[in-house]
Amino acid sequence: MAAQETVEHKYVYDFAEGNKDLKDLLGGKGANLAEMTNLGLPVPPGFTITTEACKAYLTTGREPDGLAAQIEAHLESLEREMGRKLGDPQDPLLVSVRSGAKFSMPGMMETVLNVGLNDRSVVGLSAQAGGNDRFAWDSYRRLIQMFGKTVCEVPGEEFEHALDDAKRAKGTQNDLDLDADDLRGLVDAYKKIFAKHTGREFPQEPREQLDLAIRAVFESWNAERAVVYRRQERIPADLGTAVNVVAMVFGNLGADSGTGVAFTRDPGSGAQGIYGDYLANAQGEDVVAGIRNTVPLQELEQIDKKSYDELLDYMARLEEHYKDLCDIEFTIERGKLWMLQTRVGKRTAAAAFVIAGQLVDEGLIDLDEALHRVNGAQLAQLMFPRFRLDHEFQPVAKGIGASPGAASGKVVFTSARAVELAAAGESVILVRRETNPDDLNGMIAAKGILTSRGGKTSHAAVVARGMGKTCVSGADELDVNVPAKKFIVAGQTVNEGDVVSIDGTTGKVYLGEVPVMPSEVVQYFEGSLDPEHIDNPLVRAVHRIMTHADAKRRLLVRTNADTGADAARARRFGAEGIGLCRTEHMFLGDRRELVERLILASTDEEREAALAALLPLQREDFIDIFREMDGLPVTVRLIDPPLHEFLPPLEQLAVNVAVAQERGEDVAKEEALLAAVRRMHEENPMLGLRGVRLGLVIPGLFAMQVRAIAEAAVEVTRSGGSACPEIMVPLVGAVQELETVRAEAEKIIAEVVGDSGVEVLIGTMIEVPRAALTAGQIAEAAQFFSFGTNDLTQMGWGFSRDDVEGAFFWRYLELGIFGISPFESIDREGVGRLVRIAAEEGRAARPGLKLGVCGEHGGDPDSVHFFHEVGLDYVSCSPFRVPVARLEAGRAAITTTGSDSR
Repeated sequence: MAAQETVEHKYVYDFAEGNKDLKDLLGGKGANLAEMTNLGLPVPPGFTITTEACKAYLTTGREPDGLAAQIEAHLESLEREMGRKLGDPQDPLLVSVRSGAKFSMPGMMETVLNVGLNDRSVVGLSAQAGGNDRFAWDSYRRLIQMFGKTVCEVPGEEFEHALDDAKRAKGTQNDLDLDADDLRGLVDAYKKIFAKHTGREFPQEPREQLDLAIRAVFESWNAERAVVYRRQERIPADLGTAVNVVAMVFGNLGADSGTGVAFTRDPGSGAQGIYGDYLANAQGEDVVAGIRNTVPLQELEQIDKKSYDELLDYMARLEEHYKDLCDIEFTIERGKLWMLQTRVGKRTAAAAFVIAGQLVDEGLIDLDEALHRVNGAQLAQLMFPRFRLDHEFQPVAKGIGASPGAASGKVVFTSARAVELAAAGESVILVRRETNPDDLNGMIAAKGILTSRGGKTSHAAVVARGMGKTCVSGADELDVNVPAKKFIVAGQTVNEGDVVSIDGTTGKVYLGEVPVMPSEVVQYFEGSLDPEHIDNPLVRAVHRIMTHADAKRRLLVRTNADTGADAARARRFGAEGIGLCRTEHMFLGDRRELVERLILASTDEEREAALAALLPLQREDFIDIFREMDGLPVTVRLIDPPLHEFLPPLEQLAVNVAVAQERGEDVAKEEALLAAVRRMHEENPMLGLRGVRLGLVIPGLFAMQVRAIAEAAVEVTRSGGSACPEIMVPLVGAVQELETVRAEAEKIIAEVVGDSGVEVLIGTMIEVPRAALTAGQIAEAAQFFSFGTNDLTQMGWGFSRDDVEGAFFWRYLELGIFGISPFESIDREGVGRLVRIAAEEGRAARPGLKLGVCGEHGGDPDSVHFFHEVGLDYVSCSPFRVPVARLEAGRAAITTTGSDSR
């Protein structure tokens, strides 16, 4: 029997072999290059090395078996198609080596252009370009610079200093003024820099250049800035990047050549039209790096109408094909248009909603897909305030509004300084001539980004839009001096630490802090704007998509509110009840004295008198809330924190008593308070006498609250309203605790309610891990569960939330132990599993058991999807986050099998 042949794993695909649905394998760039090739668009030939090859390389530290041979075979095929050989001295083929992960990570990984150039082929390239020596030597210096920085970690600023020196010697500030001799000298300078830092000469063998560049792209997946960006954007760390090897086309051949970036709609506002940047006599990296200021894409019509008309045709075809805003990179080589990349473009929050609505109107997508394409984080951005401008605030400069928003803060000029001040609680504006991928940490830390160079497609603009950061780019009136930590504008010097304000919509820059006003989206939610009669496409789009989300969602959305005013606002925002009313907030302010009386009571009579004084105050609070929530459920949590939290701190009280005694003052009351505080002091009060334990230890405390709730409900009902109270017992860990409280509560409720028709439910908060694990027992005594995921996370992880976030969470995030804080987004595998167990076992014991969540996770977009999957009935969150939760609940209902919209 013949030996079975080994089937070689396929690691390399020609563009014609792929399509846009193979992003997991070919990365976004490779999949879309393949798609454009299949559509018949003019794409330079090339091939893609898969993400599987990258993952194998990163796992083992070497290329997987068979990869080198496959690259060789596809390279030979590319050489035949182009009629040139890589690095041939007479007629060289040059290639670009570019990264391309499944999800767009602009500028975070590596690119090397002009691979194949060396001391001999640079002469052949000049001949190929009709004797254009300047072009050939410009391309060579770019290769050495990119290869040195990317592949061999040569400090990029050394190349930049050498370029600045060459321009100074020429008496110019423009790269284009350097002639062939200048660039030949610059190549020599670059080679010396390369040799100094690497200990070797710049590699002259073209295939060695290619192999080293491919490995560098693989390794850039784990570069610090890529890791930080993935963490920020919640991109999984195990995807790897594909590598695209593409025949070079040149935009730096002269005035009839150039490069640009185009959007099929405005990524800032969503408006339809022609948007983008074009730069004549340049390579693609010049545009996104913001090294030279571009011209608007519309000007290409005057520069090269044939290419402009072709580009518009391709843009229309791509948008119709992808059914979305497309971001396109292109190069014109001596009048010939080449399409280098397309992808579904990053957009601002406002543009996301507007474009989704437009595409529905155009029949390209339905409302389900429109809902899928927006998210709660974007909606939250739209609810941020905007500048309130009057005659006192005049702009000192105007750039390009690259990413909307209103941001004020102290000026900083380095990423490190931005991180440092932000960690100290300061708001900062990062000011740069242009940003680069190494600035990512500072961009994340800053409230806004301001650059003096670049356009809407510069690095600063693209990354800021992806992160929802306010950005003004290309404010060329600013003379930015980073070493001196200052910029000069309109004759004024702005130093590091001075405050500026930037408007990412208008591109205007102001000195000082500009006051803000509510966004129109917030005004819409509060009912002061009629979406049917307002000429604002954003508000109309938000209304339309929110209406669809409400129609689709299964999860109800309640709010966390402790006052009538909070309840009223939340109801305007669409809340369908209150999921958490914290009664301890009602004991603050002037009522502290009554709590002190309760704590200091030494007899039953004194304690009962203190509770009797608190009863009418509690009742009035509940009447106010029930009236605002007329007909909607209100879950009232009985007092939860330790009583000593209502007393002065031990240290402060001890000092006050000692000082008063020293003065001979009467301190009998203070001494009694001090004794009580010492008596009640706990080493770990979060695990001490609080919640249900207080109700069982302090006679009459829970009874007073239950009576106040029931009496308030009866009064509201008898006055023509409708009250639906739900009493929640906190910190239950054993069913016996709940049974004891419930027995007492039911007697009081029966006595108060009588024939009023008021129904009061009694349930518990599931916030202790034991409660989740014994939920089947607890459900026998509970009419509802509400998951307190703040405490459940705290106890499940063994973290003290008040201490750990500042103490070491930053390190856990840095190391990748957390992708995001478990207090911000539900930990599905651990805490989430406790929720799932409790939900399943609770409903098994009591079919129809009402389930909700009232921790901070109730307003977190990712967590809302989890609660939908688990089968909860509602989520509850702060009033401001109610619209976000409504939107995400709608998305959860339609995206169970939907495509990834990241």
